[in-house]
Amino acid sequence: MSYIEFHDVKKVYRTGSVDLYALDGAEFFLEKGELAVIVGQSGAGKTTLLNILGGMDRLTEGEVILDGRKISSLKDRELALYRRNDVGFVFQFYNLIPNLTAYENIEMASSLVKDPKDPSELLKAVGLTDRRNNFPAQLSGGEQQRISIARAIAKNPKLLLCDEPTGALDYETGKSILKLLQRLSVEEGMTVVIITHNSALTAMANRVIRLKNGKVSSNVVNEDPKSIDLIEW
Repeated sequence: MSYIEFHDVKKVYRTGSVDLYALDGAEFFLEKGELAVIVGQSGAGKTTLLNILGGMDRLTEGEVILDGRKISSLKDRELALYRRNDVGFVFQFYNLIPNLTAYENIEMASSLVKDPKDPSELLKAVGLTDRRNNFPAQLSGGEQQRISIARAIAKNPKLLLCDEPTGALDYETGKSILKLLQRLSVEEGMTVVIITHNSALTAMANRVIRLKNGKVSSNVVNEDPKSIDLIEW
């Protein structure tokens, strides 16, 4: 059994008498500690897939399993606990709480779980110890994204889900964020899933999943992931 399994997952939105398939029999698997990059054009189903995996949306048909647990069958309260305890989210826009400092944004997340990571250590890990007492408005976009990553991993999650995490950043800042995500997988064994429209990023992944029209068109292991420093786009 793989760490993450998607079995024939369908997500259907009904508009009037028309069924729109955001996912149409999506099937894939991931192993623990892998960094997976999911690519596909706009409308391919990437965000829907991520939302279902993260417990933010429910599937219409199929089955999703994480670490032997059938996520797709959880009740609302169980799903809320799953989101809180097992999953860290990193979005394109940082969603930091504006009236909390960088440290307090991270501390808030760590207070939700029983076995969190230390907020001060996370600030050090993302290179922002000197920004500890700054509010989000006093941080650059790259700094805000680094804080959002620190906040996501403060819960010590089983799974880190990243939705276009560099989409709002300039090239060099984006590379620094991807380098941090790659390090979390390589050095800490965290399972990281990144969705992107940028196919160049597939070179950094242990596994590349391609989506097309709501289906997984390929699921390929990359035997030789490249350092993000060596990737250009």
